Amino acid sequence: MSDQERDLDELLLMLKETRGFDFTGYKRATLQRRVNRRLEALDLRGYEEYRDYLELEPDEFGRLFDSLLINVTAFFRDPAAWQVLRSAVIPSILTAKGADKAIRVWSAGCATGEEAYSLAMLLAEELGVEEFRSRVKIYATDLDEKALNIARAAVYTGRQLTDVPEHLRERYFETVDEGFAFRRDLRRQVIFGRNDLTRDAPISRVDLLLARNTLMYFNTETQAGIVRRFHFALTRLGHLFLGKAEMLLDHGDKFEPVNLRMRLFKKIGHTQAPGRLSWTPESVLTSEPLKRVSQLQTAALASGPVAQIVVDRSGNLALVNSRAEALFNLHPRNVGRPFQDLEVSYRPAELRSVIEQVELELRPIELQDVGWHRPGIVDAGVFQISVVPLQDSGGELVGMAISFQDVTRYRRLREDLEKANRELEHAYEELQSLNEELETTNEELQSTNEELETTNEELQSSNEELETMNEELQSSNDELQQINDTLNARSGELDRANRFVASVVRSLGEAVMVIDTELRVLMWSPGAEELWGLRADEAAGRNLQSLDIGLPLERIASELRHMVDGRTWTPPDGQEALAVEAVNRRGHPTRLKVTIYPLHEDETSVQGLILVMDVL
Repeated sequence: MSDQERDLDELLLMLKETRGFDFTGYKRATLQRRVNRRLEALDLRGYEEYRDYLELEPDEFGRLFDSLLINVTAFFRDPAAWQVLRSAVIPSILTAKGADKAIRVWSAGCATGEEAYSLAMLLAEELGVEEFRSRVKIYATDLDEKALNIARAAVYTGRQLTDVPEHLRERYFETVDEGFAFRRDLRRQVIFGRNDLTRDAPISRVDLLLARNTLMYFNTETQAGIVRRFHFALTRLGHLFLGKAEMLLDHGDKFEPVNLRMRLFKKIGHTQAPGRLSWTPESVLTSEPLKRVSQLQTAALASGPVAQIVVDRSGNLALVNSRAEALFNLHPRNVGRPFQDLEVSYRPAELRSVIEQVELELRPIELQDVGWHRPGIVDAGVFQISVVPLQDSGGELVGMAISFQDVTRYRRLREDLEKANRELEHAYEELQSLNEELETTNEELQSTNEELETTNEELQSSNEELETMNEELQSSNDELQQINDTLNARSGELDRANRFVASVVRSLGEAVMVIDTELRVLMWSPGAEELWGLRADEAAGRNLQSLDIGLPLERIASELRHMVDGRTWTPPDGQEALAVEAVNRRGHPTRLKVTIYPLHEDETSVQGLILVMDVL
């Protein structure tokens, strides 16, 4: 074996131990090709590096399984084959079953469910909807849980329904937001579940088995084991429907073709559990009755619902049924091996010491509530294990029978029942407490009702008072409206007065400023803004002497104070105005004529001064 093949085996072993998927039976070339695609996508150099990547990135497991388990399916894929199935096989099955008998179908490798629902439509058309609901069970299985979840939802796009005839689409699908959903009342007849064809027990008593393009992914040895399981699963007149890429060339003793070109086969031969040993040794089978008894023993052991193992007097594994083989991953080649070398001897429970005790005491021993967390299964299971001594007619010990009964469901039901009882008792106590609170609340409600009646009378009285107040408020509102109208009229008058004053100020000279008795600026004309570069809102309220303008205020400040005190201003040299040298806002020297006028409210008092400045 090359290093690459050894690394691939280790990768497959890792998938089996950590995720419960056993790909060792798949075709090596197919596995290598699909795993190599993942290596290329991740830019990894080999399988060993890929194992390290899987440990660091658990989400990669899902992408790897999607690559290995290619779920290629469609409604009525290969229409000609489905037509033969409908016209030849289904009528034959219905005729053989007779009226009112249950019809069981298994869709193995169902992927996202299209083929299972295709078969459901054909059977519903053949039987009628009511009879379909009462007689048909379709078991659809796959290894891919993601695909099974899609199948259970049963919602498909219009593109996926392209191959569904229009009359079937209208009859069996309902329009939903995401697309088209298979009818809910018929969906209950299609049961989806996870099943590993290479390990798990087959579904039994099946009339029709669909395994289309499923066998092609397995090697020859694994295919043989799966075909044996299919043969065991089918009833005496059961039919097998394969994909167009598959044949049964090496299994002519188990199936005969109904239509070889369409890959439709019919079961032949008797049903015997694959890979099982008879209870009675072949050397003893010297007559037909004994052979029939042996066959019955083998069938009874193989199809039993409880996992069973038989260990002979020498401590070697002698017999194993289908359920135990699937549960503990046993194979026919394990028969004859020492039981103590097998994993089942110490997991889920230590059985070697129990066997010794049974051998010593010759009495059955039961182990109750044995927990076991199986690889790939999220929840731990609970088992009841029984070890029973097997004795011949003379009382001689010949072996041990070990049965493993899965009581997980019953244990959970018991726990749920106990929890429900506790919750019921708690709810009963709360109910009693609630009843007492309700009685108290009823008395409080009666008292509250009386208070509400009194409050209602008070509200009526308050309502009358509010109506009176509303009338008064309305009258006040009318008066306020009149006042508002008067204020608006006065505001208009003030606006006109302000405009008049502004026009008067502009007519007095090029630049005008009005100051109060504290020499604070009351008005600053546009001409003053242009002359000194200071806006009216910047000058308003500020002392004239604090303004940084080019007017030599020190020359006129004393005159301004004299006039504020009520004296008469007499310009020097007998002039009507004062001529000063100033600097305008651009920094250019300019000569101004400054005329000062007192601002009188009456003839005796001075309320401010008006300064008029003209450029000479």
